[in-house]
Amino acid sequence: MFYTIDILGTIAFAISGVLVALSKKMDPFGILIIAFVTAVGGGTLRDILIGDTPVSWMKNLTFTYVIIGSSVFAILFKSKIDYLRTSLFLFDTIGIGLYTVVGVEKGISAGLHPIICIALGTMSACFGGVIRDILCNEIPVIFRKEIYATACILGGLSYFLIKKLPIDNNVVFIISGLVVIATRLIAVRFKISLPSLYKED
Repeated sequence: MFYTIDILGTIAFAISGVLVALSKKMDPFGILIIAFVTAVGGGTLRDILIGDTPVSWMKNLTFTYVIIGSSVFAILFKSKIDYLRTSLFLFDTIGIGLYTVVGVEKGISAGLHPIICIALGTMSACFGGVIRDILCNEIPVIFRKEIYATACILGGLSYFLIKKLPIDNNVVFIISGLVVIATRLIAVRFKISLPSLYKED
């Protein structure tokens, strides 16, 4: 289950990276690079921080194949998954939900405190998108008012709260990931955001 979630998160983030690269009219090489850093950027930071090196995608070529395959799929079926802004938002949201849970679980496996596990899950989920946005000359979503990292933190907290219940660990994974996804969807749907420190013009 853990491995499946990791793969699904990689697919979601790779596709979100391709969609951003296409919107910037990049060439095929640029598209692949953006897809790659979006998909593995957060996981790379996570693995380096906990000393799990070489990082996961270097030890398991499946992740590389998945990113390439997802990139080709997204390019070929761009017209099918278009409504670019909506598709990007959806795949990015799925990606942060899945990667938050993966990061938290990795932190637990490394014997870290729950607060550090939640921070690790949040970094796993957000850092790939940060690199993607910087390379594409955009202000990263995490640094704007939108509910993004906050959703990951809530998902991480949910993980530890639900884990206290007598339910299967796979169900804990699923519910925690859904908390992240639902929080972000609800926040965008109802225009809920963090308070701004700046006066509106």
